[in-house]
Amino acid sequence: MIAYCVIGIALYYLQDKLLFHPEPLDRNQNFNFNLPNKEVNIPFNATSNLNLIQFTTADTPRGVVLYFHGNRKNISHYAKFVPEFTRNGYEVWMMDYPGFGKSTGEFSEQRIYDWSLLIYNLSRKHFSPDSIIIFGKSMGTGIAAQLAAVRDTRRLILETPYYSLPSIIGQYAPIYPVNRMIHFKIPTYKYLQRVTAPITIFQGTADWIIWHSNAYALRPFLKPGDEFISIQGGRHNNLHQFTIFQEKLDSVLTR
Repeated sequence: MIAYCVIGIALYYLQDKLLFHPEPLDRNQNFNFNLPNKEVNIPFNATSNLNLIQFTTADTPRGVVLYFHGNRKNISHYAKFVPEFTRNGYEVWMMDYPGFGKSTGEFSEQRIYDWSLLIYNLSRKHFSPDSIIIFGKSMGTGIAAQLAAVRDTRRLILETPYYSLPSIIGQYAPIYPVNRMIHFKIPTYKYLQRVTAPITIFQGTADWIIWHSNAYALRPFLKPGDEFISIQGGRHNNLHQFTIFQEKLDSVLTR
């Protein structure tokens, strides 16, 4: 009983460190992307700055991908995935969450939703909804789903999504009431029920960070025509190495 309580208390107070692994950067630091890009800083309030990188294309863009990344490091870690979209004619707009990279301010669930909406509204000044794709990777899948639930988009694409954040902790600590213990909820399953755009989900069967069964629990909330693509042997961070992922992503981007 003592061990149960000690572990439970540690889980409650250390949950943010377990879930999120940001890597902040000095605001004056230069990014070294070998890709055409424009850096945009948006003051959100007196203490918050939203840092956004707009990866551009050489030609007139087909549209824009609003890319919501995972729970680690910052944009620099995810820029390697940008060519998957730019080669198909899309700009990629990628923001860092508060405390990640050059973004500053309070890190809260509502703040992330507010920032994603701000980026969407900015994209609407240049692109129509049928030219906007919302993409989420890992932690970013729930954020992407929430945005697609409240705004029009051509397609929602989720790579390694989760049912909810408490459900991820529950995989490893099933004896604890994680739904009451975890501050961040991000209930992807609720948001998918309100998404009217087509949805494509990619999930690896060998993912030991977000288990396949956790992501597969989202399948009942998909509409006819939506896709859940299981990649045999795929892990959490290597789906881009599989031909089926690249071919299917190219297909949905060019339809």
